[in-house]
Amino acid sequence: MAFPPRAGWMAANFFFNTAIDEHGIMTADEPWSRPGDYVLLRAMTDLVCVSSACPDDTSPANGWHLTDIHVRTYGANQRFSRGSAWRATADAEPVMTRETAFHRKFAELTSNFVEYKGFWLPNSFPGTDPVESYWACREGVVVMDLSALRKFEVTGPDAEALMNWVLTRDVSKLGHGQVVYSAMCYPHGGMIDDGTLFRLGEHNFRWIGGSDEGGVWMREQAEKLGLNVMIRSSTDQMHNLAVQGPKSRDLMKEIIWTPPHQPAIADMGWFRFTVGRIGGPQGVPVVVSRTGYTGELGYEIFCHPKHGDVVFEAVWNTGQSYGIRPMGLAGLDLVRIEAGLVFAGYDFSDQTDPFEAGVGFTVPLKSKNVDFIGREALQRRKDHPSRKFVGIEVEGQEAIGHGDCVRIGRAQVGEICSAMRSPRTGKVIALARVDLAHAEPGTDVEVGRLDGQMKRLTARITTFPSYDPTKERPRS
Repeated sequence: MAFPPRAGWMAANFFFNTAIDEHGIMTADEPWSRPGDYVLLRAMTDLVCVSSACPDDTSPANGWHLTDIHVRTYGANQRFSRGSAWRATADAEPVMTRETAFHRKFAELTSNFVEYKGFWLPNSFPGTDPVESYWACREGVVVMDLSALRKFEVTGPDAEALMNWVLTRDVSKLGHGQVVYSAMCYPHGGMIDDGTLFRLGEHNFRWIGGSDEGGVWMREQAEKLGLNVMIRSSTDQMHNLAVQGPKSRDLMKEIIWTPPHQPAIADMGWFRFTVGRIGGPQGVPVVVSRTGYTGELGYEIFCHPKHGDVVFEAVWNTGQSYGIRPMGLAGLDLVRIEAGLVFAGYDFSDQTDPFEAGVGFTVPLKSKNVDFIGREALQRRKDHPSRKFVGIEVEGQEAIGHGDCVRIGRAQVGEICSAMRSPRTGKVIALARVDLAHAEPGTDVEVGRLDGQMKRLTARITTFPSYDPTKERPRS
């Protein structure tokens, strides 16, 4: 006798680290969740059963913790902030997703925010989609929120020695008021992070990178070497707006006042910074650097979070006469890929060195006379490279993405790191890492879709970046 199929139970896997792999097999591993972590749900209908969970002692999926499941209910009028817990490292205390100093102002323009490393950042805007913000950045001026960047104050008599040890650049050559872009590597040459170093004084530096791991690494190295230096996180005390585009200098000249002993906006060179105030000598204090992540002339304004509204309004209101537009992460991805600017997790990781990530210029092996972490490995990798960072141009209009394979015949010779359709040329372009034997510009390759075999897109290797390769625009 046949029985009708019985409907399954709806379930959500919150803390157990289980998954179905590409072969249809269920896997389990230790989760990042810890006893006391919680998930907040909003009930859309009356609840009948709130939990049927069972702590697991037969696999690592629950971390081998026989932890009780606690359920709390709240009234419909109870309000909670939206967020998720973020752990900088596996053993760190969780921090809820927070809003930046500029969140309230950006929220007047969009409701499309994404969680990025513990912060809510705008992704796109209904009145200015990513392509529109792309053109505004290339031809006018845009404003974007980059407050999620990690900032660390490195001070003390051994500050320069520490930064020279942990960074690939020669920090001893960095002048006061100057900024340098550098890589930070492990001893095997793999990258921890990339970022910018500000020299604030003789024994005072500010490292701005993409991850908390850089701060952890600097503290570990300082302790290991017994250096007299302090490393303090200033991420939550210093949020930053980026003002980018060919009209950014004219806008910034109107709103930034600088004292006589500091460079004025009009006189500030590329990769320099100044200290000033918004509007005049009594305005809120800011630090302004001539840096960016767009491939255009641009600036970043750093301020205390309590001054976020004042800084945003000064930029936004003054920018109206210049046709200013907001830019979110989706638009930023378009300009940075086209300009050949790399992004952690896509274009580099601890498995890639700076040469394989296209930022080998940050490793001055000949001119830097002091030792630094990874020097021996980086020299070996430079002398005997196996992969190269290249550009790729794809025929047609079909989208490709991170992780897609690059093949010649049946052999995989590389993979796509970042990809986009350029609004400027209408072509699908990508940043990729390929075997050195096939890295010559003009080499015909195919980008594999689906399983990499069933569908192939004709492509060819190019140089990168595809936009302004000599960096004339940000230097302008």
